[in-house]
Amino acid sequence: MAEDRVSEALDQDLVARVQRGDGAAFDLLVRKYQHRVAAVISRYVHDWAEVQDVAQDTFIRAYRAIGGFRGDAQFSTWLHRIAVNTAKNHLASHNRRPPGEDIEIEDAEQFESGLRLRDNDTPERELMRQQLEQTVLSAVEELPQDLRDAITLREVEGMSYEEIAERMGCPIGTVRSRIFRAREAIDARMRPLLDHDPLPKRSYAS
Repeated sequence: MAEDRVSEALDQDLVARVQRGDGAAFDLLVRKYQHRVAAVISRYVHDWAEVQDVAQDTFIRAYRAIGGFRGDAQFSTWLHRIAVNTAKNHLASHNRRPPGEDIEIEDAEQFESGLRLRDNDTPERELMRQQLEQTVLSAVEELPQDLRDAITLREVEGMSYEEIAERMGCPIGTVRSRIFRAREAIDARMRPLLDHDPLPKRSYAS
């Protein structure tokens, strides 16, 4: 499809910009694929907070590895391979087995295409997505400084809880509490929109 070729060309351009040191281009890739990455991960991980963490780790791994991306596969397939492996590693680290109905690497591209058809079939859904993004940004801005710093260090800079505790000079338990309270506040702001959102609630990944 022509739409697929355009999307792939845009991905290639953004990847090339990231490889030249343009961090903003990677932010655009994150915004484009965050919903689909979360959907893939949610096939393995069923706790929403864990899905968010695994999605964040997926993009951190992708950012670190993108210098070696040469376009042998579509960027979306490459990213989904990382998401699948990150989800499996997450389960293994918690002594949990992947679900019986696995997502094979070669199926990632087909799965992504199906998600794209569901994601982009109406202007109303795109508008809803934009409203969610603006709501999240507004909710973060309204957080108390300590909560805003904690959630930003975790979700934007990708720091571990230990690194955030060191940066903020507080115990790890305090960091976890702040991030939990920040997510609760953001979820409360999003809930009125999600209650009327035709997309599954798992489609959002911060």
